[in-house]
Amino acid sequence: MPFEVIGVIHLSRLPKTTTVGVQLDKLIETAVYEARELCNLGYDGVIIENYGDAPYEKRVTDPLTLASMAIIVREVVKSVECKVGVNLLRNSGLEAYSIALAAGARFIRVNALVETIVSDSGLIEPEAPRLRDVRLNHPGVEVYADILVKHATSLRVSLSMLESTSIVSKGNAEEYMRDLIEEYIERGGADALVVTGLKTGELPPLSLVKMVKKYSRVPVIVGSGVTIDNVEEVVKIADGVIVGSYIKKGGKAGNPLDPHRAKLLIDHVKKGVRS
Repeated sequence: MPFEVIGVIHLSRLPKTTTVGVQLDKLIETAVYEARELCNLGYDGVIIENYGDAPYEKRVTDPLTLASMAIIVREVVKSVECKVGVNLLRNSGLEAYSIALAAGARFIRVNALVETIVSDSGLIEPEAPRLRDVRLNHPGVEVYADILVKHATSLRVSLSMLESTSIVSKGNAEEYMRDLIEEYIERGGADALVVTGLKTGELPPLSLVKMVKKYSRVPVIVGSGVTIDNVEEVVKIADGVIVGSYIKKGGKAGNPLDPHRAKLLIDHVKKGVRS
């Protein structure tokens, strides 16, 4: 597959039945503007994320929040030709999939598809079982699944365990990852695997990306820490990137889009692809 570049649209806080003062029209205006800018620059897609809703609940349940997200996603889909995705933090895969179906988005991102993770939102259980019926009855929306997701620790295996001398010296790291990748694809039905660092804005170890790529038969996407300083190297290993922090003003997640930084990034991707 051609190398894929997806830009993140970090929404500010969404409307909620228990709060007042959030302007949905302003959220739509910003999301549509940023999506158009990124698609016009040559990004293959955008993913719309409720970044401003931190601290995140395990699952988004507020009806006003869900309705607002659906409207925002629909307006973006109508405004651009590149692919649009949905990420509802912390792990609202079923809700994101339902919004994608209703709004015409083409993929979702799920933080914990087959892993149980410990996060700042609490203990989060796998989303694959909740997605089973809707995916069978309404296929067509791809699932991009985080593996060893950032800001969390898997109860099965952690990034720190993989990097520890004791684990690696026993030759168990690849066995751990091979089995986990197989579960993501065969049992969880992941259409792509997203590899991240330990936190937002941090690049994952490229050795980990290579390991995931070695055992995955679906695309492998680097989902954090990509900048103009490393993207040409990432291009040689992965199948795509999801870029949020670098393309924002000041390189900070949650800030407005910086079109200049976004253009620099896509230009470096093209340079890496050509080299």
